[in-house]
Amino acid sequence: MATVGRVGELVHCSVAGGVATITLDSPTNRNALSRQLLAELNTALDRAEEPDVRAVVLTHSPPVFCAGADLKERASGAADAQAAGNPMADAMERLASMPAISIAAVDGPVRAGGVGLMAACDLVVVNRSVTFAFTEVRIGVAPAIISVPILARCSWSKIAAAFLTGATFDATEARDMGLVTHVSDDVTATVATLVAGILAGAPHAVATTKRVLRQATPDMAAMTALSESLFRSDEAAEGMRAFAEKRPPSWAKATEA
Repeated sequence: MATVGRVGELVHCSVAGGVATITLDSPTNRNALSRQLLAELNTALDRAEEPDVRAVVLTHSPPVFCAGADLKERASGAADAQAAGNPMADAMERLASMPAISIAAVDGPVRAGGVGLMAACDLVVVNRSVTFAFTEVRIGVAPAIISVPILARCSWSKIAAAFLTGATFDATEARDMGLVTHVSDDVTATVATLVAGILAGAPHAVATTKRVLRQATPDMAAMTALSESLFRSDEAAEGMRAFAEKRPPSWAKATEA
């Protein structure tokens, strides 16, 4: 196991078998998005963006995934950690755009900005007991920055009541909105199955498929050209050879070709 030890006091990152596991570990303030936590999260993402990482699991110490902004810190006059160009926006954009597939593993409540961080991931696995709320309007602000990844997942009409009222909703409602991809009784097992599936695919093909999924409206001409280029790739050649020979593909061999 390759380990980036203790990234800092509030975030840990370890890498093993092509998977980076990033753990939010600030239980005293319910993993709130303090300046320190966000800085350390971005340091962990630096490691997660290295070419040996194919999947990133964003998880947390119990009992809460993330309570949103650190309101005590914000009340002291700290700069807006969720403004464009600041660490929160950077972290969300990186989870969405990095070549590795990002997976949120959620076993505890999520509030406000924490929902945005979760929603920025490609796949979101939550325990069926988890609850969510956009509490911003109840403290006099709006879910502005986090609306970017959230509205990329959900139609505005499905998320409107939750945004406008700040009311709590459950995992089934979150899945119906499109906010999460998997509701599970065993988050760890579900994440492990997803990771195994990701690692079974060809690295470049999986990363390219992520970019395709993230497009608002795919262009047919561009997708046709992309398909043709992928069919001519070393990965495709190895994949088709493996299929014909009835053996597992060797993606390392294809990458080196």
